[in-house]
Amino acid sequence: MSGDPFASLHGGATLSVSSSSFTDGSTLPLEQCSGRMGVHGGRDISPQLSWSGAPQGTLSYAISVHDPDAPGAGGFWHWAAVDIPASVTSLSSGAGAEDGASLPSGAKQLKNDGDSVGYLGAAPPRGHGLHHYIVRVHALDVEHLNLPSGAHANKLPQALKGHVLATGRVTGTFSR
Repeated sequence: MSGDPFASLHGGATLSVSSSSFTDGSTLPLEQCSGRMGVHGGRDISPQLSWSGAPQGTLSYAISVHDPDAPGAGGFWHWAAVDIPASVTSLSSGAGAEDGASLPSGAKQLKNDGDSVGYLGAAPPRGHGLHHYIVRVHALDVEHLNLPSGAHANKLPQALKGHVLATGRVTGTFSR
């Protein structure tokens, strides 16, 4: 795996993160893989996510899906959503649709490495081995990260600096 873009972030607590779409460490189902990027049967549907254990003072959440095993520097950003209200502790499967209609009011999505907004499923290069799709949920001490509309997901780690109260993750895998 290449470097972790979140390695320099420090949140004192750990969130519990789970998904009914896949279990931690398991192979992603085709729903979470990318038909747009050539995975036969892939549907580019963001996974269902639930989290708990946010510390007092949490004002919002940020979510990301990153593949650190992708070729090239920095891995591959599949999805990022920010400004999710503190009252929200789960997202339904498909909440990462390009139109963002299933996201909570006020939340917004950042641009992924496929140069689109919304969730882009797993699609590692053929024969490249097992890839890890790390879904992170960060509890933040601000309501809004003030990232401009159209910002790229790779701007998220820098925007989070100094604002992370807790982080949790769940990881899916896929190869082809």
